[in-house]
Amino acid sequence: MKASETNFLKFMQGNKQFVIPIYQRKYSWTIQQCRQIWNDILRVAEDDQLKGHFVGSIVYIEKGLYQISSVPQLLVIDGQQRMTTLTLFLLALGKAIDDSGQTFEITKKKIMNYYLTNSEEEDDLFYKLVLTQSDKNTLTHLLSDKNLPHEHSRRVNENYCFFLDVINKSEVDLNKLYRGISKLIVVDIALDRDHDNPQLIFESLNSTGLDLTQADLIRNYVLMKLEPKEQNEIYMDYWYPMEKNFGNLNDSTLFDRFMRDYLTVKTGRIPNISDVYSSFKEYVYNLKGNTIEQIVSDIYRYSKYFVKLSFQTEPDKEINQVLTDINTLKVDVAYPLLLELYVDYEEQSLQKKEFISILRMVESYVFRRAICGVPTNSLNKTFATFSKEIDKSNYLESVCGAFILKDAYKRFPNNEEFARELTIKDVYNFRNRNYLLRKLENHNRKEIIDIEAYTIEHIMPQNNNLSKQWRQDLGSDWEEVQSSYLHTLGNVTLTRYNSALSDKPFKEKRDMDGGFADSPLRLNKGLGKIDTWNADTINKRAKLLVDQSLLVWDYPQLPPGILLKYKDQKPDSHAITYTISDHPELQGDNLILFEELRKRICNLDSSVREEFKKLYVAYKTTTNFVDIVPQKSRLRLSLNMAFSEIHDPKGICKDVTNLGRWGNGDVEVGLDSVAQIEDIMFLVKQAFEKHRDEE
Repeated sequence: MKASETNFLKFMQGNKQFVIPIYQRKYSWTIQQCRQIWNDILRVAEDDQLKGHFVGSIVYIEKGLYQISSVPQLLVIDGQQRMTTLTLFLLALGKAIDDSGQTFEITKKKIMNYYLTNSEEEDDLFYKLVLTQSDKNTLTHLLSDKNLPHEHSRRVNENYCFFLDVINKSEVDLNKLYRGISKLIVVDIALDRDHDNPQLIFESLNSTGLDLTQADLIRNYVLMKLEPKEQNEIYMDYWYPMEKNFGNLNDSTLFDRFMRDYLTVKTGRIPNISDVYSSFKEYVYNLKGNTIEQIVSDIYRYSKYFVKLSFQTEPDKEINQVLTDINTLKVDVAYPLLLELYVDYEEQSLQKKEFISILRMVESYVFRRAICGVPTNSLNKTFATFSKEIDKSNYLESVCGAFILKDAYKRFPNNEEFARELTIKDVYNFRNRNYLLRKLENHNRKEIIDIEAYTIEHIMPQNNNLSKQWRQDLGSDWEEVQSSYLHTLGNVTLTRYNSALSDKPFKEKRDMDGGFADSPLRLNKGLGKIDTWNADTINKRAKLLVDQSLLVWDYPQLPPGILLKYKDQKPDSHAITYTISDHPELQGDNLILFEELRKRICNLDSSVREEFKKLYVAYKTTTNFVDIVPQKSRLRLSLNMAFSEIHDPKGICKDVTNLGRWGNGDVEVGLDSVAQIEDIMFLVKQAFEKHRDEE
């Protein structure tokens, strides 16, 4: 490596060409960075005391890259953003000088011949700086003073126009501006390909937070070591089409997510989204014998399925509708499993009918859990490892078995739990309420209703000051009825007459033009035959809608004998099952105390599950948050927290860090009286919240 400090304009002089390799990201500096460059040039231009201003380094490979020609071609590894920006400034300065009609120290022709072109060369060798893709065409058209091509680089043109505008408006002497850019200093870093590792140098230069995305780093990693011809072939055959599918990676967030999911599929581990690049390097390192083309080809194959999932571009309308429904639920964590399903479907080891059935099962699983309030923070691991439970010779059957056998916080809520929770759920404030009502309205319907054209209507009004008629219909406990049922499924529907219906009595809402009896919606079917709206009719309507929901989001079914086969395959299927009778200490006053405490703990959330162990009773959400060890005259609780985390204003907790105890966690507290339960629950809630919210 040779590094030297040099004047930027001197650096650009001479017969040479700087080539931005095809794998590098496009020119991406914004007006903000251009304004900073402008301010720097202006400052050194107007201050005679300043002899120079450092603007960064330019790293390139000096030799051995391209065929021998009259113009040395230098492959730029780092510095293309500032090189391009200063090129645009010089081009704008040259135009301003030419347009002024005045004589200056420098002319447009000299700027072009010295710094922007190789004046004695032709075709591509004519240009001093060669960018990639649409950036290249835009810059060459600007240099040639031609109209921009149809598909031009908006960023290149915008920044050129910015410099032209500020130069013309600034009224700064153009000689001064030229002297300003003449003071810019760069570090010229020339690499020797035979001795230097461009990739390691590139990573080192960009390890300090410069805005390179995971996509930039991965693309450079797979292409930088290749010969130019192979670079171009792999880029054009695989990487460029992939970038196009991802919207030219203008926002790399989606690509980063794809690479995380791809690596999850390939390794069985979930990389951190900010650590995708290092995880990818480790993955490639462990792929002994695979060529770069094989690796990139496989990434491209999976990326096509990911794009179909993300943008719902699957040409099969039936499959695409399921993907749309799944994406409405915002369940990105399921993508590793869905990608594997897609691969098997495309390779025809999974038939279309089974593929759709499994996709619908995933949809039901996620939606039922949302209704039942089961914590979502374990779903990424559930879906990341799900394929290990699939027997691909009995694809659909094994998926059903895997879903049915999931328990505790991974469970697929059964019909009883789903029906119970959906009946009382506040669906009006539920994030997926439109999805819920759309699916109920359009289930098995060929003439699809666009529910986005409708608004949510409370049949029993939200108004706290209900009319006399409404109070009479609801009964003497009308306030409790309104509070309990207002936002539940039985009391909400869809209408286009929301303002007209308002808070009118039920019969008026029913019989008016556009009212419930006049509605074409299935959700309003039957309302025209009801005379009084009250708790009883709300519950009856809720029952009808919940029964329909069990068909829309159905539970996987397997005959008991078949399910037993999959149960026997689970590693813990023959584990001993314990019950309350295995804890002889739970009797008399101790049992009464335990029953009261367990009721309070289980009522914390529908996600809480009780599990009797040999020596204690565990209460779980994503994992154990409190364990109860029955003792002769009290209950000993272990809270699954570090002692430093617990907020214990009454000082009743004991630090048992590194002490041998049954149960999980470093916090211990005893309970021997019902009077203590409030204090104990204050502590238990802290452990519950910690594990419910952890990622």
